[in-house]
Amino acid sequence: MTLQQLWADGRQKLMEAQVPDGELDSRLLLLEAFGLSLSEFFLKRNDKLNENDPVILEKREQYEKWLDLRKNRIPLQHLTGTQEFMGLEFHVNRHVLIPRQDTETLAELVLKHCREKEICLLDMCTGSGCLAVSLSVLGQYKKVYGADISKEALDVAWENVKACFVKNRPNTLDDNKWQAQIAGEGKDGSLQSRTLILIESDLFKNLDKEVKFDVIVSNPPYIATKVIEGLEPEVRDYEPINALDGMEDGLFFYRRIAAEAKGYLKEKGKIFLEIGYDQGEAVSQILSEHKYKNIHTEKDAAGNSRVVWAEAPEA
Repeated sequence: MTLQQLWADGRQKLMEAQVPDGELDSRLLLLEAFGLSLSEFFLKRNDKLNENDPVILEKREQYEKWLDLRKNRIPLQHLTGTQEFMGLEFHVNRHVLIPRQDTETLAELVLKHCREKEICLLDMCTGSGCLAVSLSVLGQYKKVYGADISKEALDVAWENVKACFVKNRPNTLDDNKWQAQIAGEGKDGSLQSRTLILIESDLFKNLDKEVKFDVIVSNPPYIATKVIEGLEPEVRDYEPINALDGMEDGLFFYRRIAAEAKGYLKEKGKIFLEIGYDQGEAVSQILSEHKYKNIHTEKDAAGNSRVVWAEAPEA
């Protein structure tokens, strides 16, 4: 038996089960089970495996177990426990949405239009923390907040803060307050101090009304309730419903965020909202009704409307 044969068998199992991306997933699970990079796999794929080696047997059993679970449409990322986003690796589980490439469009727009390092930024509905953490790390913003109604999601986000935000750098952590502070060298060689804070909150309910933000970003629940039942099993059955369900028309949280966020934005502050592909006009109209200015709709790499962003209303 070789790695190539194991992959071929796994690929066949997933494709017969009509698992989307079965060919790719079977290889990714094999690499994870055997602790190999893609280049190592290609170098070793035709070498015969020692089937009497207990370590090899354990790795093969893990691979077979994962294949059976994937056949039942458990998401690949729930099996491996990780997902890459903006070049960083994030821990994920059933309590958070799996970070997707679509959301990178939002992160990239923020980094493009908000270059000042002294920014105070809020990620509303932070989930895994993929936006809050990646914007803090890549944007080097002075203070970033991540808010979510789910305590379980914030536990995941905190693990990602510790893994990505403060890795191998001088820092202080306060698990009781979900707060991390980093003092380290920036890309330009200057000494920088940055903070990331997580808050359990039903949207803006528990936020300090005295804190004002230069930037608010959000990837809120935006799928209409009636649509959820028709989603792929990986999403419908295994991702948190409260991170998906945007109520009757999918716009419930945009209305709340638009109404409440303007009280937390600084003058000339910006808001960036991820949207469904067909929601650009509706979300723009909601922001317009609340007097937000310079409203833009941006497309993702596939050419679909993906982000609406605007400036704060005049005081």
